[in-house]
Amino acid sequence: RLRTYYSSLCAGTDGQPPQILDVRFDFEWKGGHIKHSTNLPLPHISHEKIEALGWDRTKPTYAICLSAHRSISAVRYLQRMGFENVKQLQGGMQAWRKHGLPENNASHA
Repeated sequence: RLRTYYSSLCAGTDGQPPQILDVRFDFEWKGGHIKHSTNLPLPHISHEKIEALGWDRTKPTYAICLSAHRSISAVRYLQRMGFENVKQLQGGMQAWRKHGLPENNASHA
């Protein structure tokens, strides 16, 4: 069931890639990340940096980290900024990897 959820996440909506904010540190992101994810480490999140992404506040937006601890802070931040459909990726990259789902690394970003 989780594998289906993760796979559908990768597909995005309306032919557009999904809005995925990866809040892990740069070295973690370079070690493997979800295709189309944007890396913005949690300590560096700001209103200006989120605005610069140009994301649609009405579309599903996901926050991810390694184990789903840091991403909850990102979810709350995005909600305060007016994002209407923000979710935490359950289990983070640990769960993603456990289910054998595809990752990009820095050379394929």
